[in-house]
Amino acid sequence: MKALNIKFFICLFISHITFLGFSQEIIELLHTTQDDVIYEGDEKTYFSKNWNKPVVSNVSTPTLHIYRPSKEINNGTSVIIAPGGGFYALSIDSEGTDVAKWLNEKGITAFVLKYRLVPTKSNDATEEIKTSYDETKVKKVVPLSVEDGLTALNYVRTNAETLNINPNKIGFMGFSAGGTVTMGVTYNYNKNNKPNFIVPIYPWVSVLIKKETPQDAPPMFIACASNDGLALSNVDLYKDWINAGKIAELHMYAKGGHGFGMVKNNLPTDNWIQRFYEWTIAEKITEPVTTK
Repeated sequence: MKALNIKFFICLFISHITFLGFSQEIIELLHTTQDDVIYEGDEKTYFSKNWNKPVVSNVSTPTLHIYRPSKEINNGTSVIIAPGGGFYALSIDSEGTDVAKWLNEKGITAFVLKYRLVPTKSNDATEEIKTSYDETKVKKVVPLSVEDGLTALNYVRTNAETLNINPNKIGFMGFSAGGTVTMGVTYNYNKNNKPNFIVPIYPWVSVLIKKETPQDAPPMFIACASNDGLALSNVDLYKDWINAGKIAELHMYAKGGHGFGMVKNNLPTDNWIQRFYEWTIAEKITEPVTTK
């Protein structure tokens, strides 16, 4: 792995994203390269018929997309959000922008992280997952994705004053593969890029090298469904935190499957994010929005 520069540098620019329908701030994160992970072509954004939702694939340059609450309700808490998609794609709305907008309504600043993915050449990476999924390729890119998560945390904390957030109330939330990134960050942070709380939602943890719970592990909120193949590994993750004497809350729903995100299925999983918000208030991570 070749470092581009040992000095932390971020390029901030404003862009209009036609696909999302509004202007937003986009942070391009400095990143390293790896000789055996080679990208061709640009990042792709499209609607996947396989997943019936918008996705992003072939991400070679990590970025943070900033979603700010109104100044009147901003409470200083922030969350970096890593969408899932098996490291081949990102479920960018239901596990990204929709989450960010919901959090904004609660006064929380959100950052949607597009972390690096497996290089794909087709116009639909979700089709490649069905026909030619390769876990060897995934394991090569996971360290890069985790690096992107750590760099994002470093950026947000370093620029907390400019972003109008509390540097001691920065969380990291990830879905499925984004949950892998969340736990990779948690097992590898230092004092500058440590999340103050973590929110792995149906995380895929088996692809990570197993590590001990950090001695100063942050509080953790997990949500998953019992009919998700990752359910038992999520329970084990919860037990790791409890056995280490750390703060953890687990919501294991009877139904919901994998990847429910912000999709409305008329099931209790529809309200997981409200349960998360209640947890942040109980743990004094954030403050409830009050209206005059």
